[in-house]
Amino acid sequence: MDNQSFRAVLDAFLQAWENSSLIELETFISTDYQAREVRDGDIAEFGYEESIEGWKQGFEYVKGNQGAWEIREVAVIPMKDNEFMAVLYATIGMGGTPMETGNLFFDTFKKVEDGWTLVRSYIETGVKGDLVGGPLGGPLRGTDLKIGLDEMNR
Repeated sequence: MDNQSFRAVLDAFLQAWENSSLIELETFISTDYQAREVRDGDIAEFGYEESIEGWKQGFEYVKGNQGAWEIREVAVIPMKDNEFMAVLYATIGMGGTPMETGNLFFDTFKKVEDGWTLVRSYIETGVKGDLVGGPLGGPLRGTDLKIGLDEMNR
């Protein structure tokens, strides 16, 4: 597993997202990208072009409303020797106050010749932020659960 190179790529991906930089962010997304999004019970599937258009609209909204992205890294899970899944919760803060809900992303990155690229996503929209763990709060993070299970097995 190439944890260090993936960590650097994930950090750069998150920085591009927080900066609302479409030019930077799209360099991380595979042209073969596939996603599934659940919004109010409706399922939509889309690929690279639709994804870029969605990021563009989201970034324009945040910039136009002087908002700021608030992204929580819930977990990073090694999937295979050349794949990691990043579980991320994202919402928008307006005037320092985050929205009550956001989106929960299950993003799979794969190592290819040129480096790491985002190849798949599963996205749940309208998730209440106070129910999601991560550095900004919430009841439980995936790594906390693992630590708890390890301690139970002692």
